Amino acid sequence: MGLKGSNRTVKINSDNRTSHTGSDSNVLNVRIYGADYAVRGQTDIDKIKAVAEYLDGKMREVDKNVRVDSSLKIAILASLNITYELFSEKQDNQTLRQEIDALRQKLEDKVEELNRLIDRQL
Repeated sequence: MGLKGSNRTVKINSDNRTSHTGSDSNVLNVRIYGADYAVRGQTDIDKIKAVAEYLDGKMREVDKNVRVDSSLKIAILASLNITYELFSEKQDNQTLRQEIDALRQKLEDKVEELNRLIDRQL
């Protein structure tokens, strides 16, 4: 994702790489914390809008709860909060994947055991 000049063009790709503006890019004008941005992305417009609204909400939440006189500081604090959420979700996701893998292994073991029992009966 990149931010460019006074046009404030933000580029978003679903694969987290900077996009090359082309005909397959979606563009949406959004307002984040009182500033207008033309957001161009390789993902659908609804997702771009949701991301912008989420960021705007997080910045307003920080502004409401912490007395800071700089929108840059508010943006940094909001990004820290969002990054914390992301790290927590990734950790939860990893824990769930490990639990799923363990359950899958138990299931595979039980299937093998059942196959052995069936083979003995035949």
